Amino acid sequence: MRKYFTVILFCLCASFAYSQKTKVKTGSVKNLKDIKEYTVVFDYENLEIPKFDSEEDFLEEKMAKREAKEEGAGEVFKASWFADREDRYEPKFIESFNKRFDEGEMKVVKGEEKKYTMLIKTTLMYAGYNVGAWRQNSKIEATISVFETSNPSNVLYSADFTKIEGNGAMGYDFNSGYRISEAYAKLAKVYAKQINKVL
Repeated sequence: MRKYFTVILFCLCASFAYSQKTKVKTGSVKNLKDIKEYTVVFDYENLEIPKFDSEEDFLEEKMAKREAKEEGAGEVFKASWFADREDRYEPKFIESFNKRFDEGEMKVVKGEEKKYTMLIKTTLMYAGYNVGAWRQNSKIEATISVFETSNPSNVLYSADFTKIEGNGAMGYDFNSGYRISEAYAKLAKVYAKQINKVL
C-alpha cells in the first residue's frame, strides 16, 4: 500500500512539474539577486481567451447568456471580470510572492515607485469551470519582465510562463475570479522559486 501511494505521489509531482514551463527571453534571473524591492505593474492588454477571437468576443457571449437568464446579469459579469484584476488577481500575486521571502530578502509593492519595475503581462487567461461533478482548473500565461524604472529599455530579465493553473482547496472554487486568482498565486510561487535559487 505504501509503495502504491509513493508511486501515485511521484506521478502527481511529475505531472505538476511538466505542466508549467518557463522560457527565458532576455537576461538571467541571476541579475535579480541584489534587488530588494520592485514596483509591480500588471498589464492585460490584448489578452487571449482560448476558443475566442478576442476578449471582446468572449465578453459578448458570456454577457448574452447571462442576460437571457436574468436582465442586468450580463453587465454584472462584465464589471466583475475587470474588477477582479485589481481586487483579486493582483493582491493574490503580491501576497504569494512576498511570503516566499520570509526575512524580507525581496518584495514587490504596487503604487510606489522603486528603482526597478516588475511587469506582469498576462497574455492568456482561461477561467476554467466548476459545476459540481465536472470541473477544470483556471489557466493563465504571462510574460514577467524586470527593468530599471527610469530606463525601461534596460531589461534585466524577461521570461514567458505558460500552463500556470489555479484551483481552490478541496475543489470549492465555484467562482471564476477565485479560480483565476489562485493561478496568479501559483505564478508568483513559480517565479519566486526561481529567484530563491540564486539568493
